[in-house]
Amino acid sequence: MTTKSISIHWFRQDLRIEDNPALNASARTGDVIPIYIFDTGRGAERTVGGAGKVWLHHSLKALNKSLNGALRCFTGNPLDILQKLTKDTEAKTVTWNRLYEPSSIERDKIIKSKLVNTGTAVLSFGGSLLWEPWETLKADGTPYKVFTPFFRRGCLNASPPRVPEVACDIELVINVTDAEEQINQLKLLDGKLWENSITEEWHIGELGAKQRLTAFINNGIDNYKDGRNFPMKTNVSRLSPYLHWGEISPNTAWYAAKNKLKTNSSIESDVSHFLSELGWREFSNSLLFHFPELPRTNLQKKFDSFPWAEDENLLRAWQTGKTGYPIVDAGMRQLWETGYMHNRLRMIVGSFLVKNLLLHWHFGESWFWDCLFDADLANNSAGWQWIAGCGADAAPYFRIFNPVTQGIKFDPTGEFVRRFVPELANLPNSVLFNPWEAPAETLSKSGVKLGETYPKPIVSLKDSRQRALEAFSSLKALQQPNP
Repeated sequence: MTTKSISIHWFRQDLRIEDNPALNASARTGDVIPIYIFDTGRGAERTVGGAGKVWLHHSLKALNKSLNGALRCFTGNPLDILQKLTKDTEAKTVTWNRLYEPSSIERDKIIKSKLVNTGTAVLSFGGSLLWEPWETLKADGTPYKVFTPFFRRGCLNASPPRVPEVACDIELVINVTDAEEQINQLKLLDGKLWENSITEEWHIGELGAKQRLTAFINNGIDNYKDGRNFPMKTNVSRLSPYLHWGEISPNTAWYAAKNKLKTNSSIESDVSHFLSELGWREFSNSLLFHFPELPRTNLQKKFDSFPWAEDENLLRAWQTGKTGYPIVDAGMRQLWETGYMHNRLRMIVGSFLVKNLLLHWHFGESWFWDCLFDADLANNSAGWQWIAGCGADAAPYFRIFNPVTQGIKFDPTGEFVRRFVPELANLPNSVLFNPWEAPAETLSKSGVKLGETYPKPIVSLKDSRQRALEAFSSLKALQQPNP
């Protein structure tokens, strides 16, 4: 009688069964031991933020259910855990899908070398991106720093993305009697309000990801190009957390949109725009891969001399949604209360922080990291550098979002602001986004007392804009060569 070989699949940010190349490879080599490791070793780029931990907890529970209770969970150094586990189980193969954070790359190299030296085969696969970062380079072998040529020449001229794989038949090694308790022992929940709001608003896990994609393709992608800018419309995909945690692959989303276009040619511009948004995710990961300092340093080095301000009171007002600018406050409260923020609002609140308040983008990046359950090192870092004007393909520094006009344009009924800033619910639309300009009688009838029930603006839009432009001008002056 022959005994089937045992393989270990290490789940990381691929918390799904379908279209999982590494899991399929593991299934083809023998019986599979599925594991998850909450990395506390030196290889972790950064500890998962508070909101992200909540999502991860529920995603692991959903994955364990899909695996019939076979998921083994560990906390610690992945190298130590894998060395012991391969020895104890006599596993011949370890598989994983690649990650692209700098420290994860270095960690995985070390683990692979150590395991191979002890006779364990290690197989890694691309399961998180449409194209590998080394597949989308310029003709001279250097990475793109501007999105449009990156996407049009680097991505669309490369081989088409991999067609999603169907799930293999998996023979699981099930000798775990306390899988649920192992997930609980990771201690990912800390009792914050995100725990309720996330589970109420989101169906976490692979099944939820499939349902979200189907709903978007059927009802949201039509008018996506324009509708995605309005926080109360249904034209946003809301796929970001599912993509980040790997509950669905970008390949599945890519081909779902492509297939929708085959049945409705009138939405070509909407589908193209959605595919380009998936392209931005690729671009951010490419930047992180080729410029590993992205989370910490300005890609445009001239910004190293930028005269950032320091004001803890202003920062706290921004974090808590008490700036006196309703659309900014609504966005920040949505973030804190739900662990999510609409993309248009991310740009508005980001611009307000780094330009109107003149506070360093690092403050925004770290706050988002802790509060967003879709916080992704590549997207978060690249996004904040884009907003600050110091990154690759950055918005010009002088592009400063006006929170009043942005609110009027993208929340025309005021529904979003009234939901998250309820103290302004009775204000008429005419002054909802600029309550400091409302007549005293209007404020009184609406139950609003500026400075008491709702804050007065913490900065002047006109003055803060001018200050930001002067700061940028001084930076440009520093770059001029001496005569």
